[in-house]
Amino acid sequence: MGIFDGLMGNASEVDVDQAQKEFGHLLASSESIEKSYILIRDMFLFTNKRLILVDKQGLTGKKVSYLSVPYRSITRFSIETAGHFDLDAELNIWVSGHDQPVIQKQFNKKLNIYDLQSVLAEYVLQ
Repeated sequence: MGIFDGLMGNASEVDVDQAQKEFGHLLASSESIEKSYILIRDMFLFTNKRLILVDKQGLTGKKVSYLSVPYRSITRFSIETAGHFDLDAELNIWVSGHDQPVIQKQFNKKLNIYDLQSVLAEYVLQ
C-alpha cells in the first residue's frame, strides 16, 4: 500500500501469511485467515468463521480494540464498485439487530471488490 492510499483512507490487501503470524493468537484452533486488509493502521481479517476488525487507537497505536463478528450475525451486505471518476469501492455490512450498516469500509481501485464479496458470500450464505 502506498502512503498516498493510506492518507486517502483506502484499504489494500495484506499477505495472508503475514496476517496469520501477527494475529494468530486471536484465532480458534480450527480457524484460519482467508483474506486480510489494512486501512491506514487498522485491519480487518476475514477468517473461515468470522470477521475480525482490528482498531489501533491513540497516537502510538499500542491500545488495540478487536471486534469479532460471526458470519451468522451478518444479515446482509452490499458492495459498490469503483467508477471512472469515483476511485473507491465500498463494502457495507449489516448485523442482526441494526437497521443501518454496522461496518462501512472503502477500498482503493486496485482491490478486486468481487473477490472480497465472494469470500464474504461464501461464509454468510452457509
